[in-house]
Amino acid sequence: MAETVDITWLSVPEDHDYPAAESYLCLLYDEVTAKQQVEQLRQAPVSTFKAKDIFRASGLSLLGVSNTHVAKDQHKIHSGHALSPLLLLRDTSNGKVIIADGYHRLCAVYSFDEDAVIPCKIA
Repeated sequence: MAETVDITWLSVPEDHDYPAAESYLCLLYDEVTAKQQVEQLRQAPVSTFKAKDIFRASGLSLLGVSNTHVAKDQHKIHSGHALSPLLLLRDTSNGKVIIADGYHRLCAVYSFDEDAVIPCKIA
């Protein structure tokens, strides 16, 4: 059974999360579309979803603790550092949610509590 820890969150995403999201989205969309989507994310309010629901909606698999980025985020959680909210996009044409930024944070949180409520910006 996963250990119980308090997971703390920043109230808004960090500034560097948006360029990271744009970089990822440029792999999926043209540059103009990726920039527009990031601007929509900047304007979106923060909402919350359970970790397990984000995984289900994204169709992605859970990265294990052997992933260095997940391990780094798990260390942040243990140390009491606040995590940045996730940046998500609704891909209505495929019926999926795209995790534009925060996949490793999501995996780290899920390793502690699949029912954890995660703040997100979603567009």
